[in-house]
Amino acid sequence: MSTRYLADPKTPISRLEAKPFFEALTDKEKTYAHFMSRASFHGTRIVIAQTNPGAPEIYDLILSLFTNEREELVDIEALAKKSGVSQEAFDQLLEYSAQFLGNLSNYKSFGDEKFIPRLSADDFEKIVEASESHEAHVLFTKKRGEMYNVEPVAKNLIGYPDDGHISGYYSKNTTKEDIKIVQEYLEKINISPLNTRLFKTAEGYQLHIASSQAPDDIPQPETLENGITLEIFYNDFQPCMKKAADMVKGAIHFAANAHQKKMLEAYYESFNLGSIDAHMESQREWLKDINPRVETNLGFIETYRDPQGVRAEWEGFVAMVNEEQTKKFNNLVSQAPLFVSRLPWPPAFERETINKPDFTSLEVLSFATAGVPAGINIPNYTNITQLLGSKNVSLGNVISAQSPGEKFPFIRNEDLDLYTTYRNPSFELQVGTHEMGHGTGKLLEEDAEGKLNFDKGTIDPLTNQPVQSWYKSGQTFNSVFKSIASSYEECRAECIAMVLGPHADILKIFNLEGQKAEDVLYIMYLNMARAGLTALEFYDPTAKKWGQAHMQARYAILNTMLKSGQGFVEIKQIKDSNGEETLEIHLDRSKIRSVGAPAVAVFLNKLQVYKAMAAEKLGTQLYLEATSVPEKWATHMRDIVLRNKQPRKVFVQANTFIENGKVVLKDYEPTPVGMIQSYVERRV
Repeated sequence: MSTRYLADPKTPISRLEAKPFFEALTDKEKTYAHFMSRASFHGTRIVIAQTNPGAPEIYDLILSLFTNEREELVDIEALAKKSGVSQEAFDQLLEYSAQFLGNLSNYKSFGDEKFIPRLSADDFEKIVEASESHEAHVLFTKKRGEMYNVEPVAKNLIGYPDDGHISGYYSKNTTKEDIKIVQEYLEKINISPLNTRLFKTAEGYQLHIASSQAPDDIPQPETLENGITLEIFYNDFQPCMKKAADMVKGAIHFAANAHQKKMLEAYYESFNLGSIDAHMESQREWLKDINPRVETNLGFIETYRDPQGVRAEWEGFVAMVNEEQTKKFNNLVSQAPLFVSRLPWPPAFERETINKPDFTSLEVLSFATAGVPAGINIPNYTNITQLLGSKNVSLGNVISAQSPGEKFPFIRNEDLDLYTTYRNPSFELQVGTHEMGHGTGKLLEEDAEGKLNFDKGTIDPLTNQPVQSWYKSGQTFNSVFKSIASSYEECRAECIAMVLGPHADILKIFNLEGQKAEDVLYIMYLNMARAGLTALEFYDPTAKKWGQAHMQARYAILNTMLKSGQGFVEIKQIKDSNGEETLEIHLDRSKIRSVGAPAVAVFLNKLQVYKAMAAEKLGTQLYLEATSVPEKWATHMRDIVLRNKQPRKVFVQANTFIENGKVVLKDYEPTPVGMIQSYVERRV
């Protein structure tokens, strides 16, 4: 068996350090944070099932294996000794368990590829038997094949079922054509697919909507254009949705203001009745709640994992404001109209009014998701953000989290000290301008009454002819651009960071001036080139499929910089100190403003114009060309990248408990055991 799918050895685990910021809260704020944190984590099983329908039972296996009859963490050393397996094998089980919990699946959150335990199935079974847990024994017997099997290879990737891939959003027999036909019908009747799953049975299609109960007005079954009947069901993920709704209801009494109260009431209605309209209302109130001491958002938010790009993964976060860092971002926001005016598209393709977003630096208390991001720009409802703007969030304790012993392949020795010194400041600059970028750009739309939000004589700057296409009523960017939408938008935001980053006034906002500013800018570009190169790890040459939206985006930018010519960026093949073939990135820092940034700006202009006009065919062609991988890169260079790949860190997060009427915070060690204990005590 190929070692490709083995779980990472010695998975780097970082603790999200939040205690000082949490302890600075009032008792009321701590209680609010507690309820919203619990609401977020009650969606854990939803995330696991959305990734892989077989993963929830592996989750239960891990928890039952490491939980004693008092619902506490077992004595790890005693279990290891009793099992009779080697310490190495036992540690490999701990690492697999921590990696599963960090990704909330046996598929990587960053890469969408399956991973399997390093220890043998026989050793795993010995540990299960030593635990004397009947539940663990039953589950291991049932899931042994699921955990270890890597054939057929196609099933090791998340994607469309009719390509042989795995998906928690669709039954195995659901085809791309089925998804398309149902989506077209949902657009006609204005039902959002965000919180849904689609299954195909002998009776027809079943659309399952996540909710804790069913509303009174469930649409009647409808026969679609292909002659197959669609029936709509509520109560998907009912136990999780009820618990999340109950926790949100519990938080209402501790809301800081009227906007928070209305937001929570809308969340409660949304999770209770499966209403996306109610969730939209929660986001309107959330946007009005400026600079709260405790920031939180939850629901079905991001569509990265759905191969169709229209169904969203559950996520929820609770965080405290870092007021010192936020001052920096507020300076960026206050000048947003000026900075946005520098973007390469004409005014007709930008929002009439730049709604200055609320830009906050947060320290994460809890983030219930498959992979904790470094920054967020939400909501993702364009009908809201085009009118009300968005909130940009930089997650400070995620950006600053260190991985002991982390290495940086492909950086030249002469750049390494500068790279390690300025990697975090450059990433902060990139995240800040990237998240602001998500809130830019207009979509040309027609509403249900036929009214346009643009002048019909608007000129397409790429053809100098009047625009020929736009979004019709019921359509969204995701529903039109489908599977490439998430990556396409991440690429657009990354390009905005690369185009705005070189401006001295933006660098100054991040306290970067003189030589330090030039060094940080250089490292930002160098880091993007390295990210584009290491992105090959997330490309499957057999399926010709990208497994991670952000990495596909970064490869597109590297490709754009390479094609800019003039020696701006080169990837050279060299021998390392051991005589092994490796790669080295050479980037001419003197040409960032004259060659690199202008090339990215040309590409960015096309991305925005095609997005604005709903020009799916042209946009898809542009993006697939930018992210196509030549044969040499897909084989030889990718092999070098894989030999040098670094395990991706996972985060262990604190829990909150109410003791004697007070909320207390409990931290865990940044180890596999600490990760497991945090989930045992979370009880979700």
